[in-house]
Amino acid sequence: MASKDPVLSPSLPWKTRITCGLLNFCTDISRRNNGTINRRLLSLFDIRSPTTPSAVKGVSSSDYTLDSSRNLWFRIFVPSSASASGPKSLPVFIFFHGGGFAFLSPDTIVYDAVCRKLARKIPSIVISVNYRLSPEHRYPCQYEDGFDVIKYLDGEGILPEEADVSKCFLAGDSAGANLAHHVAVRVAEESASLKAVRVLGLVTIQPFFGGEERTAAELRLRSAPIVNLDRTDWMWKAFLPEGSNRDHEASNVSGPRGKDISGLRGFPKTLVFVGGWDPLQDWQRKYYEWLKKSGKEAEKIEYPDMIHAFYLFPEIPGSHQLFTQLKDFVLNCISNSK
Repeated sequence: MASKDPVLSPSLPWKTRITCGLLNFCTDISRRNNGTINRRLLSLFDIRSPTTPSAVKGVSSSDYTLDSSRNLWFRIFVPSSASASGPKSLPVFIFFHGGGFAFLSPDTIVYDAVCRKLARKIPSIVISVNYRLSPEHRYPCQYEDGFDVIKYLDGEGILPEEADVSKCFLAGDSAGANLAHHVAVRVAEESASLKAVRVLGLVTIQPFFGGEERTAAELRLRSAPIVNLDRTDWMWKAFLPEGSNRDHEASNVSGPRGKDISGLRGFPKTLVFVGGWDPLQDWQRKYYEWLKKSGKEAEKIEYPDMIHAFYLFPEIPGSHQLFTQLKDFVLNCISNSK
């Protein structure tokens, strides 16, 4: 009798396992068979964090609405050390949250905590963007929202005086990293129209890319926590235009329908984080190799033992290391820009 394939399971702290199980349950139970999401049911599980005008853990926060008609707003995080830094002394980090383009928000408790940590650790002024979600709003709504925030910051003086928009970084995890990439392309294409904003770097944490091809990692890690084939297929179908497949230029950026960026000047240096227990890892490596082949400066950091979204779990040691590496990348980009 042929032996069964071994069950693949990463070694995770018990707290992480419980949290992942709850995330899986909440995501799956709120997804309807007709391709919609039960937002009312989902809201029962999506724990939100209020703003903190007085600093909490060394960071204060406030919300700013850009366009109420499409619920486009962002949360601003300012480290307590900013006031001692002086005018235009801190870089601006524009962050796009993950969630498959369909879930979560800047005030979701885990993303509030992550952006608070980014503001404190780098240190930086962090702008966490609330973009429109699918399936109610499909491609390219999310990309338009992201670029509109860039244009707004380029012309409005709403940020603290310590913020230096000539030292901007685009960043995101999972679907947010996909969004950050496409916004970076748009910024490079339209850089001549921007007066003050200058994007020095792009941080893609386990970016959500895909295609019609089933990669070895997707097949091997079918039952991985948080991300698996069933969930990602559903999310792509909910996000991409009706009638499109996963080889659309939004998802398969390095595929035959992807945009050629080889001649695009001003595309920022890119940092790509990859996890060894992430089913999306083959697409992330393809993305990195595609950037290099396109003549773009890129760096890849691998975490062989990490699951998708590992850095959201502070009990996982690797999550702290990622923030240190991210800080080094920011400082290096700023140093090389002088």
